[in-house]
Amino acid sequence: MPDSRPIGVFDSGVGGLTVLHECLVTMPYEDFVYLGDHARLPYGPRSRDEVRRFAHEIGVYLERQGVKMVVVACNTATSVALPDLQEQLGVPVVSVIVPEAHAAVQATRNRRIGLLATELTVASGRYESLVRTLDAGVRFTAVACPKLVPLIEAGDTYSDEIVAAVREYAAPLKDAGCDTVILGCTHYPLLRPVFQRTFGRDVTLVFSADETAREVAETLARKGFENDTTREGRYRFLTTGDPSVFRTLGERFLQLPLGDVERVEVRELEAVA
Repeated sequence: MPDSRPIGVFDSGVGGLTVLHECLVTMPYEDFVYLGDHARLPYGPRSRDEVRRFAHEIGVYLERQGVKMVVVACNTATSVALPDLQEQLGVPVVSVIVPEAHAAVQATRNRRIGLLATELTVASGRYESLVRTLDAGVRFTAVACPKLVPLIEAGDTYSDEIVAAVREYAAPLKDAGCDTVILGCTHYPLLRPVFQRTFGRDVTLVFSADETAREVAETLARKGFENDTTREGRYRFLTTGDPSVFRTLGERFLQLPLGDVERVEVRELEAVA
């Protein structure tokens, strides 16, 4: 019997739409509901406890919307809240960090891997521990990038300010001789051309939206949760912020029309949890 329940996806803003895009391409027959927590963006400068609470609230809310799986399309939330979410929710939880760590270890030739991410993701040490589990000999350099998400969410992806910020954050990784750099935030792929120009052709940039989508598909198949593969899936968009702002910026990330965007009040999320 096909499982017609939707898949829930969430992020602090619109960055997770880069992951949703790959999911829609990989599983065009599945339904999705995406929630962007714009009212509380960015997550990076917040405390671990705050982000854990936000992730718990959204996870429970999506579960009550009847989803069959939750995809944490936010590196910051994954880095501090993933084990808690997997314990608290009654549905499978898939995230973005593990596939990226695997891809980076496979890609590096000189065993020097860099990470660009939010402050909280860097402070959590989750990427480094995953990478070292796979290869204890890797030299790992992590740089927090607090300026990037606010600029990207404001619609800026190629100004002089963005280029200067990317150069500033890339410098320690270039000095460390990293030949592979993890773009450890779902917002960063919109800056891929800027990153690639800054690092040069010989540095591999790792961002695993496609690998995360593959993991979602494999998990659904393993659990027998797949929908009828002959149908065309639908998607819904929710935001705790301004729906019109979400729709305008979101269409650049998703590369598809968003249609109606529904508003969810933060107090609704707090109430269900």
